[in-house]
Amino acid sequence: MPTENVVLDVGQKGKIEGVEYTVVAITVRKYGNSIFWREYSLKDSKGNDAFLSESDGHWVFLLSMHPDDFKSKSSKLASYVGRTYRWYENTPCSIDAAAGFFDEHLDFSIATYKEYVNGTRMISQEKVGKKNQYFYGVHISKYDIKRAFKIAHMPYYTGVGIVQPYYFDIKQAVNIFCIAALMICLFQLYVYTSRTNETVFEQSINFADIKDKELVSKSFTLSGGSAPLKVNAFSAVDNSWANVQLSLVNENTNEVVYTSKDIEQYHGYEDGESWSEGSQSENFNLCGVSSGKYHFLISAEKEGALLPAFSGLQSPDSKVLISRDKSGILDVTDIYKAQSTTFIDGKTLEKDTTELGKLVKASFGTSKIDSLINAEGLRLTTDVIASNNDVKIKATWLPVSFWNFGFILFIMVALFVAMWIGRHFFNVNKWKNSSNTPYATS
Repeated sequence: MPTENVVLDVGQKGKIEGVEYTVVAITVRKYGNSIFWREYSLKDSKGNDAFLSESDGHWVFLLSMHPDDFKSKSSKLASYVGRTYRWYENTPCSIDAAAGFFDEHLDFSIATYKEYVNGTRMISQEKVGKKNQYFYGVHISKYDIKRAFKIAHMPYYTGVGIVQPYYFDIKQAVNIFCIAALMICLFQLYVYTSRTNETVFEQSINFADIKDKELVSKSFTLSGGSAPLKVNAFSAVDNSWANVQLSLVNENTNEVVYTSKDIEQYHGYEDGESWSEGSQSENFNLCGVSSGKYHFLISAEKEGALLPAFSGLQSPDSKVLISRDKSGILDVTDIYKAQSTTFIDGKTLEKDTTELGKLVKASFGTSKIDSLINAEGLRLTTDVIASNNDVKIKATWLPVSFWNFGFILFIMVALFVAMWIGRHFFNVNKWKNSSNTPYATS
């Protein structure tokens, strides 16, 4: 009968495990009406026999074994060379087609195959009539067959082969993960112990100095592995707010990391209870800052303060009385005439050329009326917003973060768990056609 769906030809040569074999015969076996697999008989240069079995694209390399080496331990278990094999299934089959050269006449009667499996190894017991033969088989990759016999195209495999190995070697994966985890731990420990918190920038900055402009800080150098840069911003806000805009500039790459932070603190007394919220100090991190030379660009602003109000600034000769409200409006009174005039600010009063303006200059004995008024306001002020003059910024380069370290270890553990669970389902699928599966079936 002509053989079909075969990938090797009679007379074709190939080398397996360093031994050159010649295909001498091909047998197509049939189970039921629609299940077929192919067996290739091989001989080496000394006439020793070997076999290749292919089913659904899965390959097994088999050698003859002596029946006395096969030890039956129970109806379901057997041993060979110290390894225990589990009975997989009994498969009755017949020869559907054959081609090549055979050492003996083919028996077309029903043959019974009884397979025992242990991982990627198997024992196959073939019984035809009174004849009983045993074969030891191991999985062989289709790519090894392709290279050995120089085949252009190989059939795709479907399902899971009876001795197909799992996609990952669990023991090897455990070794790799353990070694990698140990190296990561040692490296993390070295970096952590070799670095301490290092203050790289600290400065108190007046709001007036950076009004409508940016301050360029001095340069500083960071050396070592990437780590968070912790920034603390402090301002003496009291029922008010301040805002800091900070840009970290890498002088080597010109990369800029920008951030903005509000500092707010409010308190009060309501319904018989005191309350407070916010803080005068704020902390934030610039993550993953690598080594290099850096500087800051800093700008800041605060809540606008009303001008300090006062009354009763009287001239030394007691002829003029000046007062100011919180909006900055001046009220100037000629005491003798009991007449008052308002001015928008001290500079306007300085420039006034009326009789009252001349009286003010003469009475106070100076033309710097605006400075005198502002000095009086500062002397009497209790405005906490006006007294908050600066913001203090401190930047500390922290030790290497444990977050990445922990994340990598978590990923490794998750991968191992996924591979472990995947192997279970892989084996369940491998044994689903067996009536002796060790896995629970629904």
